[in-house]
Amino acid sequence: MSVDVGRDAEHYLAVLLRVVPWVTLPIATVIAVAQPGQPGTDRAVTLGLAGLAAAWVYVAYTRASEERRRRTVPMLVYVLGLLVLCVALMVRDQVFLLFTITGFFHAFLLRPWQLGVAGVLATSVILNTFTMGVPQPTLPSLGTYLGVITIQTASIGLGVALAERTTEQHRRRKEMIARLEATLAENAGLHAQLLAQAREAGVVDERQRMAGEIHDTLAQGLTGIITQVQAAQRVWDSSDRAREHVDRALGLARESLAEARRSVQALRPHQLEEAHLPEALGDLVRRWARDDGVAVRFDVTGDPVPLGPAVEVALFRVAQEALHNVSRHAQAGRVGLALSYVTDEVLLDVRDDGRGMAVDGGHQGEGFGLRGMAERVRGVGGAMQIESAPGEGTAISVRVPAVPVAAP
Repeated sequence: MSVDVGRDAEHYLAVLLRVVPWVTLPIATVIAVAQPGQPGTDRAVTLGLAGLAAAWVYVAYTRASEERRRRTVPMLVYVLGLLVLCVALMVRDQVFLLFTITGFFHAFLLRPWQLGVAGVLATSVILNTFTMGVPQPTLPSLGTYLGVITIQTASIGLGVALAERTTEQHRRRKEMIARLEATLAENAGLHAQLLAQAREAGVVDERQRMAGEIHDTLAQGLTGIITQVQAAQRVWDSSDRAREHVDRALGLARESLAEARRSVQALRPHQLEEAHLPEALGDLVRRWARDDGVAVRFDVTGDPVPLGPAVEVALFRVAQEALHNVSRHAQAGRVGLALSYVTDEVLLDVRDDGRGMAVDGGHQGEGFGLRGMAERVRGVGGAMQIESAPGEGTAISVRVPAVPVAAP
């Protein structure tokens, strides 16, 4: 608000400084040349001096650039020339005191403010000397003359000092706002850069996740199949014992196939192609509860907003992996999943009442699944925390920035 007031005051002062000479000079000139009984030469001299004053104001001030008006020397030369012309015009006719008043206004152009006050003083001396005459060497005459000049200079000079202070404060505010805008623009660029780095890191993390997934599931499954087939070959003459090993190999093959399909599907969840995150999670929870027979409660708080694809995929995969871990390891009777939209973050909490596990500093040290979840969350600029203890269930809390779908 103060910035707007300062800008308006500076604008009005600039308009006033431009208008005053072009109002007072024509009026005074018309009155001076319209007086009867003047010789033609006197009118010509008056018009010539008025034209010279107009040209001086036009060239040295009106047409001057903003940068030139802020410089001390050019404006000091302009004001001195203006006062000399005012003296010459008032010698011709005192009616030009109207134009001399311009000196009071254009003293506001002088910097620092001490020069502006000196300009006001010089204008006051010229104006009062021509209107009151040279004072007599008496106390009343000198007192009146000096008193008028002093009061006039002090009152107008105070305005000059306050105007310079206000202009300086406004200039500093403009510089501060410009620096703040530059800082905000730099922060926006850094934020976009961080998001790009997060996406790149997400690609690397996804590759690492797939590598770990293959190592922990498919490779181990194939190793088990080979072991069972080799065992069946050794007891091939005993059909019952061989069938037992073949059945185990077949079971491992089916499990490995299921793991392979799950890993491939993890690249692009089809649920998010058809709905936003809350609906996709709701569908995931319903299907998981139906297949595993475990009671699940799913809650959404806050106002859901469409998020960037990377953020939604990360949260969906974390929930999917968390439920998968519950079905494989937790032996839980109840599961709770909550999705919360706050001002600039999205929170995902998955809790179960299963057998729990030992954690170190809030992070599971074993198991690629939990490590992959944490890496996926970090890939979108978030953080994951795990709270668990043997026999006390597990709570997984994820916090990610709410990056809108339209963000760069």
